[in-house]
Amino acid sequence: MSQKESLISILMPVFNTAAFLPACLESILNQTESNWELIAVDDHSTDDSLEILRAYAQRDTRIQVFGHLGKGIIPALRKAFSQSVGAYITRMDSDDIMNINKLQILKNIILNHPVGTIATGKVAYFSDTMVQNGYIRYQNWLNEWMETGQSWQQIYKECVLPSPCWLLRRADLVACGGFEPDTYPEDYDLCFRFCEQKYTIAAHTDFPIHYWRDSATRTSRNDPNYASNQYFNLKINYFLKLNFDINRPLVLWGGGDKGKTLIRAFKNHVPPHLLHWVTNNLRKVGQIIENQKLTHYENILHLKHPQIITAVAQPSGQLEIEAFLQKNGFKMGKDYFPFC
Repeated sequence: MSQKESLISILMPVFNTAAFLPACLESILNQTESNWELIAVDDHSTDDSLEILRAYAQRDTRIQVFGHLGKGIIPALRKAFSQSVGAYITRMDSDDIMNINKLQILKNIILNHPVGTIATGKVAYFSDTMVQNGYIRYQNWLNEWMETGQSWQQIYKECVLPSPCWLLRRADLVACGGFEPDTYPEDYDLCFRFCEQKYTIAAHTDFPIHYWRDSATRTSRNDPNYASNQYFNLKINYFLKLNFDINRPLVLWGGGDKGKTLIRAFKNHVPPHLLHWVTNNLRKVGQIIENQKLTHYENILHLKHPQIITAVAQPSGQLEIEAFLQKNGFKMGKDYFPFC
């Protein structure tokens, strides 16, 4: 295999990460896998990010720096991908750090698996101050599901692939539309398209290979494109596309705000006699909200082959729901789908 045939293209949008950028770039330069190119696209930074990128590009010809006319991560990724030539594609966040063996590990996974494989690995959050509990829970959840090999079953709960820690063949990325859709959050949308193509996830689970920085300036904290309602709308749209069966009763479990969002969304797609809204909150049983009556969750057992979407945020409630559904023979990813 020639150098070009085994080249890894690292796509990295950059926006105002001058404080963290040198550590990020050094972690790439120190990789045990040396056959890579870094395509960095400056997204109109107002700090010293562009100057830092240019200085590193002068040091190492594998680093290429571009600007672009658009604004935001998706146009920056399109620009980076258009300038790349590698047979393998990965992403990098410009404030994160790679484990020294990350690229080698991901490449070895791909080389030992067939077309239609996504290589990934465990991640760990870090911070100069303190990592928020929500990020720690997400990190642990991601890593635990990698070990089971059943990540796709959880795709409606959270994005099951860490956006800066995957690698796949260029042709496989093109086959699912690459970075063409203008849909945010772009990493979750791409993950759904990987799932739609039925790609296999192959994960390195011995130790973290990517270190995610939790900082106050992180895009996912500040950009309205990453607000919680954006994620929820994306889940609903893909469920309708990938899993919804018009011939089965649809049960929405959860009487809170997310349950209300679900009932409003699915009323437009499900015949009234097939749409059911249940709760395990006894105080809400019998209430009529959004012109739909909430009933007791055990009514599920009287329905013929239902599909069930669960949207209960409380962790203890989620465990109770899962135990009830599994006890009664319902299969995750086939009969029931956790949305939170």
